[in-house]
Amino acid sequence: MSVRFNVVLSDDLNNELDRVVAEAETNKSEILRKALQLYLAAREGKQRGLKLGLANPQTKQLETEIVGL
Repeated sequence: MSVRFNVVLSDDLNNELDRVVAEAETNKSEILRKALQLYLAAREGKQRGLKLGLANPQTKQLETEIVGL
């Protein structure tokens, strides 16, 4: 089963979304589905005491911690 809903985005966020869609050769719905999956994974990790961040693939060093999710 699928559910439809409407989302209101600022012009700036919509422009960024359009740019990502063009680069990824996909559509807005797919990008938003992936973003929601990432958010849910981050939330689950936070509940388990884990952190979300960006790591350098060579050093495995966390370079940016993403907070506020």
